Amino acid sequence: MKILITGGAGYIGSTIASACLDAGINPVILDNLVTGRREFTAGRIFYQGDIADGALIDRVFAEHPDIAAVIHCAALIVVPDSVADPVGYYRNNVAASLEFATHLLRNSCQRLIFSSSASIYQAGSDFTVDENSPHAPESPYARTKAVCEGMFADIAATQPIRILSLRYFNPIGADPQLRTGLQLRRPSHALGKLIEAHETGVPFAITGADWPTRDGSGIRDYIHVWDLAAAHIAALTKFDTLLPADATSTAINLGTGTSTTVRELVEAFNTVVTAPVKTQDAPPRPGDVAGAYTRSDRAGSLLGWHPVHSITDGIRHSLNWATVREERLAP
Repeated sequence: MKILITGGAGYIGSTIASACLDAGINPVILDNLVTGRREFTAGRIFYQGDIADGALIDRVFAEHPDIAAVIHCAALIVVPDSVADPVGYYRNNVAASLEFATHLLRNSCQRLIFSSSASIYQAGSDFTVDENSPHAPESPYARTKAVCEGMFADIAATQPIRILSLRYFNPIGADPQLRTGLQLRRPSHALGKLIEAHETGVPFAITGADWPTRDGSGIRDYIHVWDLAAAHIAALTKFDTLLPADATSTAINLGTGTSTTVRELVEAFNTVVTAPVKTQDAPPRPGDVAGAYTRSDRAGSLLGWHPVHSITDGIRHSLNWATVREERLAP
């Protein structure tokens, strides 16, 4: 099988590409390298460019007519940045995805797996959600994901393409073989900031200490990126069963089903490192929310998939990647 991965030089896309290679699936990478890394494309079929570039998409399909499906990971993803630059986020995540969809239809692509986000949900009072929970995205980034899901579903309702939206929770970790990992030296998410605090000796800022959670910090469903990648392999192999010819679109949550607060993440981190990280409370960042975790077993029943890596695995693999990142990536 050959597949196209947009954003395949990024953190999640490159990890999915590695999992594909391990499974005997041949990935074709498309990335504009705005946030992706060329080093993550080494030894892989790679096209540099934008998903909205129709001529480039036509070339990819002309040169690889055996592409059986597309995994669409290309997006800007930093919540505070989306608050500061909503126009850029809607242009990059929504407008470009609409153009991309027209190019896929023109090239008779019939299977699309969309990298969506659990940030589109309105969590219940217990912070749990399933695929039928109401949507209430609270940042421009989250709204771009919700808009794209609706847009793709509308297109699939009348056009010869089927859409599977995989709603990610909170990815952590790295490829256990350390082929790829977080491309940013200073990531903005909690684990990235924890590693930075550990490296620099400064306290870790818990951004938001008054959420209505069990300890006041945000609540998350931290899932190992390698487990996410395995879910995509399952989705590829089971796509036609999940979405037979008379179906159009569906969504599946990808999370562990276990809640972890930010303070609990720090506790887990400190069990892995030798020098514990200290913390200090800080105000929430723009666009931050209390958080949620999935209560759904739909991924297990439909994909036959269950996460196998623990939160300490994710922390350990992230730390391992941090030690080799500088030698693997150019300045």
